[in-house]
Amino acid sequence: MDLISIVIPYYKKSEFIGTTIQSILKQTYKNFEIIIVYDDNDKKDLKLIYNIKKKDKRIRVIINNKNIGAGKSRNKAILKARGNYLSFIDADDIWMKNKLKNQLRFMKSKKILISHTSYNIINEANKVIGKRNSRDIKNFKKLLLSCDIGLSTVMIKKSLLKNNLKFSDTKTKEDFVLWLKIVRSGVNIYSLKNSLTSWRKLKGSLSSSTYQKIVDGFLVYKKHMGFNVIMSIFYLFMLSINFFLKNNISK
Repeated sequence: MDLISIVIPYYKKSEFIGTTIQSILKQTYKNFEIIIVYDDNDKKDLKLIYNIKKKDKRIRVIINNKNIGAGKSRNKAILKARGNYLSFIDADDIWMKNKLKNQLRFMKSKKILISHTSYNIINEANKVIGKRNSRDIKNFKKLLLSCDIGLSTVMIKKSLLKNNLKFSDTKTKEDFVLWLKIVRSGVNIYSLKNSLTSWRKLKGSLSSSTYQKIVDGFLVYKKHMGFNVIMSIFYLFMLSINFFLKNNISK
């Protein structure tokens, strides 16, 4: 059985991390390791994380000396990962119990290097408030206009992440940069239509900050894709329009 390394950056999610871990431990596919990267300058939640670690010998903890962000934390965990497949989940999201089993079977049967799934959007009370449907992504230019990949739904063959294929250092959209680089390198991202993940939308979270998204969105195109200022502004505008449309359709 293939070992799957599950990577979780942790930053101030004490209210939800227990539920997230339980959704992993309940997976029908059992050959995995969990790597929690503690990325908070405030160490008050370390006791909670270590108590979680005691629940299962497959859980490992990496402690950052200082806050370096989710992208760099994932990159750090990838270097330590023992599995030949990687799965990512944020510390407040939830997996359905057959997530790993179904996705790994899908990838191996079709010889796929990276896949993502559809997912539900939930609020703080676990109520479903929307849904995102996954799609195969084979066109770099189309992906530039709209990111429809939920980070917590992704599974990657570890061997794919080499050279410059890694998460960026932006505060948000660090995963979008990676997906763009992967597709630009000629690798297709395939979709599993089943909703196998619940992504939690929280008020006041970094991912909900409009200003931060605008700043990081510009950096995606200017810094990481190497576009000029005009092209970067154009793609940022299109990304914003498509994000607005998706939000209204999914409600």
